[in-house]
Amino acid sequence: MSKPDARPAGQQKTKAKGDAQPTELAPEIRPGQSIELLKELHILTRDGKLNQDSRRKLKQVYHLYQFIEPLLQEIRTQHPDVSVVDHGAGKSYLGFILYDLFFKSLEGASRIYGIETREELVQKSADLAKRLGFPGMSFLNLSVADSIESTALPEQIDVVTALHACDTATDDAIHFALKKRAQFMVLVPCCQAEVASVLNRNKGQSLGRTSLTELWRHPLHTREFGSQVTNVLRCLQLEAHGYQVSVTELVGWEHSMKNELIIARYKDLPRKRPTERLQEVLQSLGLEEMGERFFTGLSPSAAR
Repeated sequence: MSKPDARPAGQQKTKAKGDAQPTELAPEIRPGQSIELLKELHILTRDGKLNQDSRRKLKQVYHLYQFIEPLLQEIRTQHPDVSVVDHGAGKSYLGFILYDLFFKSLEGASRIYGIETREELVQKSADLAKRLGFPGMSFLNLSVADSIESTALPEQIDVVTALHACDTATDDAIHFALKKRAQFMVLVPCCQAEVASVLNRNKGQSLGRTSLTELWRHPLHTREFGSQVTNVLRCLQLEAHGYQVSVTELVGWEHSMKNELIIARYKDLPRKRPTERLQEVLQSLGLEEMGERFFTGLSPSAAR
């Protein structure tokens, strides 16, 4: 399989499915990209042009794709078919971009599944995929939690993504990926309120126990610290299941505070230390009740 060409198209003309006339491509548009899709995603204006806002959106798309594309290529070296599940898909922005830049050139049974609770968005995405001629896309009207047990999805998934899946939906996506033995996870967490609420509820008790409570004594700090701790716990949880975890920032998303990108790669790494550290963090911050959400499946004594 040839790797999607990352070179700018210059003044090359192309005709995508659904376009009535060839479109003069902006230099940023890659060869073979669907012009109709880019218009539907409001990356291109209706007359096929890029404005300042759409250039920013395109920068975001390419930056995120540069993280995911090597993962897909790596899977292709192991087996021909690639499966991706995108949780909290919304309008399936990510799924369509991945399909357009990578999947549409593949042969076989590779597939992207978009999971979304809003039925109207699921139907619109299905209609758009049909109109674009993207047969390897499926859309399911499910919550992330319900998808964990759904028989509509394969028993094993290669890549699990969750971009801005609100609050505990990111943790449900991690649970899904662990059950599906995903090789990779790509997560951009959002609206981490649950840990902050527990910190706030136990604040009075914690103040008398440790001076560290000063880190979240004020309400604004409670919210910010709770968000930070949530992602730290997620990373420790993933490491406790044998994943190698990297955390970085999405460029071009500077206008949003929700631009933290967590990438997890299954390596079957030693699990004892992150398991112990996760438990220590929960106990130190008075978050023991969160142990069921940030589960490791192992007691420290059973961990390798």
